[in-house]
Amino acid sequence: MHETEVRAGRAATYDAVKQTPAGEILLLRTLTWVRRFGRPGPEGILNAPAGQPLPEVAIPTGFLLLAEDPGREIVIGTLVVAPPLHGRIRTPEEFAALNSPGYAKATLNFVVEEIRAGVSRVRTETRQRTPRTRRRSSSYWRLIYPGRALIRRMWLRAIRLRAERARGQP
Repeated sequence: MHETEVRAGRAATYDAVKQTPAGEILLLRTLTWVRRFGRPGPEGILNAPAGQPLPEVAIPTGFLLLAEDPGREIVIGTLVVAPPLHGRIRTPEEFAALNSPGYAKATLNFVVEEIRAGVSRVRTETRQRTPRTRRRSSSYWRLIYPGRALIRRMWLRAIRLRAERARGQP
């Protein structure tokens, strides 16, 4: 879990959560390039266009919008481990019901809360569920944790800067 305080109201901050592009997130493109071993790849979360908001890249390329409370929270999810030839999960209900062995799923959320007038807090958390794939997915999460945590902190920084710029803060 990571969080940051933003000198902007909830609406401006939530808009920044939805609109921050990959190019504004320090080191994102570098770390995802390393994760791809420098190989080119299709457009997606690991090869996001610099100017496109990251949620807009993630959702059609392997992530699923699980829930949204507009102006307050967005939750997306993905399969981290799936058996070969598994079809795409198409609905939040299918995602929630998937608890079979051989699968690991992860969710990511951003929650915006107004602390006081003109000041908000953005909190983000990643959760995983790994029925009977714990060993495989635990190794994966340990391996990617440092980069993922750095990206998440830089993503929050970019959200904060964007929201404060929109409000006219330095």
